[in-house]
Amino acid sequence: MKSFFLKIRYVWKLVSLLFFTAVTYAYAMFQGGFVSWFLFYSFLPISIYSLLIAIYPIRTFQVTRSINQEQFSVGEQLVGTITIKRNVPFPLFYLIVEDILPEKLTEQKLMKEPKKLLFPWFKKTITMQYELKRMPRGEHRFTEVRVRTGDLFGLIDKEMTFKAENYFLVYPHSVDLTYRQHEKQFEQGATNSKAKFWQDTTMAIGIREYQPGDRFSWIDWKATARRDRIMTKEFEQMQSHDVVVMMDRVKSEAFEELVTFSASLARAIIKSGAKIGFVSAGREKTVFNLQETEQHLQQIYYHLAKVDCDSGRSFADVTESELPAWQSKNVTPLLVTASLSLDLVRKLELIGSRNHSTFVFLIKKAGDRISSEEKVMIERLMKRRIIIKAVSAGRFEDAFKEVSTL
Repeated sequence: MKSFFLKIRYVWKLVSLLFFTAVTYAYAMFQGGFVSWFLFYSFLPISIYSLLIAIYPIRTFQVTRSINQEQFSVGEQLVGTITIKRNVPFPLFYLIVEDILPEKLTEQKLMKEPKKLLFPWFKKTITMQYELKRMPRGEHRFTEVRVRTGDLFGLIDKEMTFKAENYFLVYPHSVDLTYRQHEKQFEQGATNSKAKFWQDTTMAIGIREYQPGDRFSWIDWKATARRDRIMTKEFEQMQSHDVVVMMDRVKSEAFEELVTFSASLARAIIKSGAKIGFVSAGREKTVFNLQETEQHLQQIYYHLAKVDCDSGRSFADVTESELPAWQSKNVTPLLVTASLSLDLVRKLELIGSRNHSTFVFLIKKAGDRISSEEKVMIERLMKRRIIIKAVSAGRFEDAFKEVSTL
């Protein structure tokens, strides 16, 4: 529809130009004299240039866009360069070049519109560069560039939209967390986190008396001969701390802070050497199995770059349906949410009564405080020995510090 009106407007302006040219010529012919012919010959160059602009094929322009990076982190600056190449060096008085932003970027009020007025004249290669500061997280696709030109007086103007596709991701920002996997603090005292143990048989740290179940290869024959009773080697005890992070994708004003914390948490867990699983249930459910590789972390980051708060189910329902499978694997669940509901508290109380170690992080925007209702629900969970910590944006580093009295 828009292209149709543009064509009507173009035809109308072309007819108007021809009409004014004919009027000045007729006036000179019938009136005669210096003034009338001077008026006609003064208008004639403008008319000829406008007619040439009208037939000049701007659709033959070759428009490309290049971006300074293929991957960004939240807050980084994008530098875009649009290059226009043309075969005929026709003198163009002006050229308006506009990069059409995707909808997600146009919603950013602080995002400056990438639109510039250029004066190319006879240049065959025209370049425009612009900057977009503080890129938001997400998946962005640039598809079109709009080019507009015309004559000096606006008698004729032409507009064309060119396809120029670029796709890139803006990954979530992450902060450095010190992940503590051995002991967690409660208001009532301390408790050891649920973890699996095994023996490192490459390093003996002592000897002890034989116990049923010890392997034959563990027997220390020299110590057995000296003490006249069977002695076995005692090995260093290693700890396996498998973790699953469950992220709440219910619509929330603090969702971006929640994504930042989830990304930081995943990075800290991998850095500590622990295995991590990740559950993200929204419009589509995404589950990452337990791994501890850098590639696994990159896959989680790739998902977090595109994720949105589009869950049609409550986080309580997601927790109830997903946790049992992970509990059977003897992993420690870390729940990341931006809001506490009574339904979620009840389900977590049931989990606590089954003696499963569970950790909950309540994410708040900078400056937001815990409400009185949330304080009551937090106290209920703490009585069930479920560790819960409210963390504000800008203070994510405090996530694993000792829980203070609310």
